[in-house]
Amino acid sequence: MNEKLQNPFLAQGYVSPEYFCDREKETKELENLLQNGWNVTLISPRRMGKTGLIKNTFYHLREADKSNSYIYVDIFGSKDMHGFVEKLSEAVFDAMLSKGEKFLKRATQVLSSCRPVISTDSLTGSPSVSVSIEPSSTETTLKSVLGFLKDSEKQVFIAIDEFQEITYYPEKGLEADLRSFIQFMPNTHFVFSGSKRHLMMDMFMSPKRPFYQSTRLMDLKAIAEKNYYRFALKFFKEDGCSLTENVFHKLYSRFNGHTWYIQVILKILYSWHKHDISVEDVRNAIKEQVVSSTAYYENIMNLIADKQYEVLKAVAKEHIVKEPTNGKFIHDYQLKSASSVTSAIKALVEKELLYRTDDGYIVYDRFFSLWLAER
Repeated sequence: MNEKLQNPFLAQGYVSPEYFCDREKETKELENLLQNGWNVTLISPRRMGKTGLIKNTFYHLREADKSNSYIYVDIFGSKDMHGFVEKLSEAVFDAMLSKGEKFLKRATQVLSSCRPVISTDSLTGSPSVSVSIEPSSTETTLKSVLGFLKDSEKQVFIAIDEFQEITYYPEKGLEADLRSFIQFMPNTHFVFSGSKRHLMMDMFMSPKRPFYQSTRLMDLKAIAEKNYYRFALKFFKEDGCSLTENVFHKLYSRFNGHTWYIQVILKILYSWHKHDISVEDVRNAIKEQVVSSTAYYENIMNLIADKQYEVLKAVAKEHIVKEPTNGKFIHDYQLKSASSVTSAIKALVEKELLYRTDDGYIVYDRFFSLWLAER
């Protein structure tokens, strides 16, 4: 039984279905695909709820059959194949640790090159595993890890988050190596999750790539407003507070249903324990969050070129820009030239400061966009 949270609106992590908003249809779809032997490609912008969906699905799968293995690994920030294999190995050991001493011992014997170190978190008291691999053993260890999963007597469900990161590795053969292994792992089912749509689509939909049409595609969209409102209202009511549909609509619309930003503001509003939440309260909560991140945003500004800053600020003021090389946009914000804007846009997208949606370019961090628009 999970302990009741003091604030039910999570801005990070996953606790249980009680604190997970909706996604009932998506959870059932992902669960059904994995149970029927599909590998899945899950795509959406960062902070839309991919990780929560994966962990919610794994929660339900685990409740149905605890004998299977459920592995989640986030490879964001990994720079090369060695970093990838270390993160993957740690995730496998963590999963075996949760299954008991017998499974951990077997993993340690098979994956001897990983040199796992088990420690206890000083805050939570939970055990965790860290892994150190010699660079010269990277390829051998990858084969051992995948072989270990392949030889499992039970089903293995593994999610690799921010999977597009492998396209930046200096080693160019990892995609082909993974594909060649995975196609012979019938008891292991993968979720390849990613936030860079163009990279993920190219990896899984281009005939020239190893993973071409090897998975089922799921494109995660915003949670329906009515469902999100019911979820939020339940907790505010329990706290003796009023949250009207109109007030929630203002919040939902302000961030176009983008999960993380809504969660953050709901978290702030809930912490105030006000009897009646107003539109003005929503504005103040947004302002509080934006102001609290000023030092972080100023640091970003110090790390980008002036022309990139000008383009980024212009996009923030427009909220969304369909054609950034349009003469009016360039004129209105006194930008240098179409070619200069194009190069700035490319650099900002690569740095994940801008994001291209179907409707145009937006500043990736919505709070940052609000901060920039006031400059």
